[in-house]
Amino acid sequence: MIDRPGAALLDRAWLRRRALPLAVVLCWLVWAALAWWTAPRAADEAELERDLAAGRVVTMARADGWQTGGTWGRRPEPRYGEGAWMLVWTRPDGQIRYAAVPVEDPETGADPLADPRARDATTHYGDTLADALANAAGLLALVIGAGWLLMLVAGPPPVVGTRWFWFWIGLLPFGLGVLAWLHRERWRGDLPAARPRRSGWSGLGGLLLGGIVVSVAVAVLAALFGGYVVPGG
Repeated sequence: MIDRPGAALLDRAWLRRRALPLAVVLCWLVWAALAWWTAPRAADEAELERDLAAGRVVTMARADGWQTGGTWGRRPEPRYGEGAWMLVWTRPDGQIRYAAVPVEDPETGADPLADPRARDATTHYGDTLADALANAAGLLALVIGAGWLLMLVAGPPPVVGTRWFWFWIGLLPFGLGVLAWLHRERWRGDLPAARPRRSGWSGLGGLLLGGIVVSVAVAVLAALFGGYVVPGG
């Protein structure tokens, strides 16, 4: 079980409280930048036209949504399908755009995929910069999760809550729970708790409530700053 007593495997204070947490935070910062940059962003036909005219379309295909159940911390992959309602295209800078585009242009009756400027994009094979950056984000997310779990299980008993409490809190979106654990249990771990240690049930409740709060916050920020600054809102 996660919440078991025992001697800490990471018995050097400087390693446990400074070096490893700092490495996790640095990985999180890089991951956050990559995840933000590679997140799919909604666009419109006008932006697609501008990208085609400027030669900024690397790949382009139709999709009817996004796949679920992919790697944590990595952007979702499009659910490709012929005749689907959405056009997804990647750009040379590694970003992805998508827009609702009719299969047939109302004026010309042609599918935008048949545009001569999109010929190379529709026949492109192999990974793009967008794929490489997304894969890097997924790998960093794996490193963050594994490093945090190792410190949680092998380190000394947490101060504020049980290991199960922090396990659930650590599953909060965007790695926010991992940052909260690092702040309280590593950098401020010498401070005694003001109340009895919280249980795993408290952590599960915190995960559910925190997930709702984060989702609402993302939606509000997206409404205030737009979908480019806060993609996925």
